[in-house]
Amino acid sequence: MLLKMLHAYYNHVRAFENTLVAKFFGLHCVKLAGANQKKVRFVIMGNLFCSDHTIHRRFDLKGSSLGRTTDKPQAEIDEYTTLKDLDLNFIFRLQKQWFEEFRRQVDKDCEFLEQEKIMDYSLLVGVHFRGAIDIDGDKPATPRVSRWDRNHFLSDPNRWCKIKLGANMLSRAELTVRKNDSDVIGEPTGEYCDVILYFGIIDILQDYDIGKKIEHAYKSFQYDSTSISAVDPRQYSRRFKDFIYKAFQEDRVDS
Repeated sequence: MLLKMLHAYYNHVRAFENTLVAKFFGLHCVKLAGANQKKVRFVIMGNLFCSDHTIHRRFDLKGSSLGRTTDKPQAEIDEYTTLKDLDLNFIFRLQKQWFEEFRRQVDKDCEFLEQEKIMDYSLLVGVHFRGAIDIDGDKPATPRVSRWDRNHFLSDPNRWCKIKLGANMLSRAELTVRKNDSDVIGEPTGEYCDVILYFGIIDILQDYDIGKKIEHAYKSFQYDSTSISAVDPRQYSRRFKDFIYKAFQEDRVDS
C-alpha cells in the first residue's frame, strides 16, 4: 500500500510541512539466511512521542464507538496504556491560531487519505500533564488541576523554538464526564489541567479492500453501521473529523 501511494504521499508531505500524517523514512526488505530464505519487510517511521517530557496518557482516536475502550481495569491504567475514544475524558483546548491551523491541516490530511481510499486511521495523542501527578494506592494517576500559566512557558525561547503543530504544544485539557453511554464526548466540567500535547495521524496504510467491505457488511447486521470502524473512506473521513473537532476546540480563555 505504501508503494502504491508513495508518489501522492511524497507530494503531500512536501506541500504541507505541518502535515500530521505519519512520517515514513524508509521501506526495506531483508532476506534471512537459511533454507527458507524468508523475507522480512519493515518500515522506518518517525516517533510521535520523541520528547524530553513524560507521556502520562496516550489516546488512539478514530471517531467510532464499537469496541473503542480499553480492556484494562481502571486501577491498571498507566502511562503505557493506549486508551481509546470512549476512554477520553478531556476536551483539549488550543490557542486560537493553533486551533485554526490544526483544523486546516486535519482537513487537508483527511482529503489526501480519502483520495487514496484509506480508512481505519487514528489520531494518536500523547498528553504530558504539567505539575504534580497524584498516585494514591490503587487509584489511577490523576492530573493535578493547576492554574493556566501559558505566558511563562512561551517566554522560554528554548521551548518556543521546539513548538510545532502536533509537537510540544502547550494547551489546556478540560475534564469531562459522560452522563450517558451514548455520549461521544463527555460534558465539560470547568476543571482544567495544563498540558503539553503530541499528536499525529497513524495507521494510514489500510485501504477499503474487499476484506474491510465484508467486515462492514457483517458487522452492520449486528450493530449500528455508524458505530463500526470499517466504513468507506468518505464516511470514515467525515466521522473522524466530526469527532476530532469535538475533542479539540478553540481555547476562549482570552475572550
